[in-house]
Amino acid sequence: MSEDKDYPVARARMVEEEVRAKGVADPRVLDAMRTVPRHGFVPRGMEHAAYGPSALPIGSGQTISAPHMVGIMTEALRVSPGDKVLEIGTGSGYQAAILGRITRRAVTVERFPDLAEQARTNLAGIGMDWVIVKVGDGTLGYPEMAPYDRIIVTAGGPHVPPALVEQLVDGGILLMPVGDRDTQVLRRYTWNGSTLEEETLGRCIFVPLVGREGFPGGGR
Repeated sequence: MSEDKDYPVARARMVEEEVRAKGVADPRVLDAMRTVPRHGFVPRGMEHAAYGPSALPIGSGQTISAPHMVGIMTEALRVSPGDKVLEIGTGSGYQAAILGRITRRAVTVERFPDLAEQARTNLAGIGMDWVIVKVGDGTLGYPEMAPYDRIIVTAGGPHVPPALVEQLVDGGILLMPVGDRDTQVLRRYTWNGSTLEEETLGRCIFVPLVGREGFPGGGR
């Protein structure tokens, strides 16, 4: 993937003005976002918008999340090197790439085959083809590689899918926007082996989580 001479400068500015300035302080998260070329995860012709403050459309009614939200969610997930991470809602692959910079054990599930294939191409383009991209109902997780230390859901659902809880290790963390189709609350759950301990982190807006344990109709 080509790297315009202006992109590293724009990426560094994005991290300072849109991520660190919004309260993200974890050096591993900041380093990952300085390193991963976000312009490689947006549609062709939108590269110079990649380092702005906004979410961007990527096709199939989906978006690549705004930089600050990627930073906030990654930090809130509390990923450590060596953790096995499951992402629900691959999109273009950018969040998976950020996670993959911190831990090389990343699995991501996308319900749209065309987006999943594009994500594989995007990840391979930056030498991260070892990130496992699967097509399926994300509300069911990916039990073939369970259990996971961390699970992140990048779509808003009405409740936490039971299958995802079942795929967490004892002490594992699940991060998910929970609410209705229009607005959600970002919540962090810690599984203690018998119950989920819940923390509320703030309001947010994501595309709907679709599947057996999500909303009916279009979405992730």
